[in-house]
Amino acid sequence: MELDDFTSALAEADFFRICDDEQRRLLAFASERQSFSAGDTIWKKGDASEGAYVLVRGEVLAGDSEGGAYKPQRISEHGAVLGEMGLFLTRPRRATLRAATTVELIFVPRAAFTKLLRQFPILAERAAMRIEEEMSSFLGAMESFRDRD
Repeated sequence: MELDDFTSALAEADFFRICDDEQRRLLAFASERQSFSAGDTIWKKGDASEGAYVLVRGEVLAGDSEGGAYKPQRISEHGAVLGEMGLFLTRPRRATLRAATTVELIFVPRAAFTKLLRQFPILAERAAMRIEEEMSSFLGAMESFRDRD
């Protein structure tokens, strides 16, 4: 994969649409391609998060195999961003991520993303707005469950 391919993959990833072309190119330069075979663990629950991944090809399974039934979520959407909170937080991963098929990912390191946030305050503002919108949506969905009692 070349730099332009990385940039295009980031442009297709919903989360990275907050970036302009120049910012995506800078991120692409700092990112790395990673491949996994079916059955490989990409990260385990509890692993330190150092960034996020963009799914370029393949299918992954995300789930928690501890303490009971394992019912993983399948993710195969090209451009899906996996572990996006790893771009902001150093918290441990909340689930295990495994390759269901041969998988190609782009790893975007937190250090590169936070450097961009410092260089481009408007990007930091867009990221904050994006997170706020997602949290509002999540809380709205939770509110509908609360009202069912």
